[in-house]
Amino acid sequence: MKRAVLILALATPLPALAQDLPPDAEVRAALEAYPAVTAADARVDAARGAGDALRAGPYEVTLQGTLSNRRVDMEGRDYREYDATLSRALRLPGKAALDRKAGALGVEVAINRAEDARHQAALALAELWYRWLGASAKHRNAVATHVNLEQAARAIDRRVELRDAAVLDADQAAAAVASAALRVGDALATRDRARAELAATFPELALPIDAPDFEVGEPYETKLAALAADAVIKSHDITAADRDSERQTALARRAKLDRLPDPTLGLRSFQERSGQEKGMGVFISLPFGGSHRRGLAEEAASTALAATYEAATVRREVEAHSAGDLAETRARLAAWRAARDAVVRTDAAASKTARGQDVGVIDLADRLYADRLAYEARAAEIDARTAAASAVTKMRIDAHALWIE
Repeated sequence: MKRAVLILALATPLPALAQDLPPDAEVRAALEAYPAVTAADARVDAARGAGDALRAGPYEVTLQGTLSNRRVDMEGRDYREYDATLSRALRLPGKAALDRKAGALGVEVAINRAEDARHQAALALAELWYRWLGASAKHRNAVATHVNLEQAARAIDRRVELRDAAVLDADQAAAAVASAALRVGDALATRDRARAELAATFPELALPIDAPDFEVGEPYETKLAALAADAVIKSHDITAADRDSERQTALARRAKLDRLPDPTLGLRSFQERSGQEKGMGVFISLPFGGSHRRGLAEEAASTALAATYEAATVRREVEAHSAGDLAETRARLAAWRAARDAVVRTDAAASKTARGQDVGVIDLADRLYADRLAYEARAAEIDARTAAASAVTKMRIDAHALWIE
């Protein structure tokens, strides 16, 4: 009876609980501290700096002057003379507005890429988390199976002592216990590695000693289509690509306008012959654009066109990824339900076989075979449950319904 209760407990996972996932506050802190996220935030600051530079423009006030001492031999005297100019290049109409637009779009691109970095970090955390939960569940399954086989082996040993069972039965039971111990060791190694990798990747998480049991959030199945749609609508990848396309278009227009160079205006003041001659005037300098500026404009136009098609490619990739996730998640949920039903049936068969072997109507080999099938069914159910829960959680993260905004 104890064996049946233990198998039933393993076959029926606990209901979905809040502790299935780490606390939101801890997750958000872990994501903010993740190096890739910190680097992306720094790039936002860099983009803001670049935007400020574009808004201000590349031109500055230039002061240039000369001070000299000239000697006229025929007059036998020296003259102090100077020449000073104050100048600044001016952006022609339309260029400053495009610079401001390109700078603002650059900031939007960086912000969306930073949010996508958080998105990717959240996906990495979820993957490591469910890897640990699944490995822990399989370890518990292996331990429970080992305990059951040990109990059965002890019972057979007593029957051998009472001459109610053959020594071969005891040897077979001992071999089954040894095999179960090997599976426990393998499961322990996988579990400990999964926990170590999770703790090292996200040290901000306060991991419990034992991983919680987990269930699949089946209520979310009715919302899977909505989650898939939100994954496209709220995609930071798509937004970043669209904004970058707009930015490249603005830069292309700017390069086209730059084929007409910006003029330089200045004020000149001079003094000659120690003040006998003085002057002040205004000057203008205007370069003549040529093939170099034309080539830069053509390059910028082609880059903008490429960015437009790249944005379309990103959108298709996100849409395809979302559609694939939806199809896979539905299949994972169906597979998990089938695996859950298989656990109920194999555990029932194993319990009946155990009772039959206890009363001597079924061979030990048949009992061990039934136990092995039940163990494998529970392990397969854990794998299917892990895959289904991970798939649902991934869709929630992609739709910005979990951990990220």
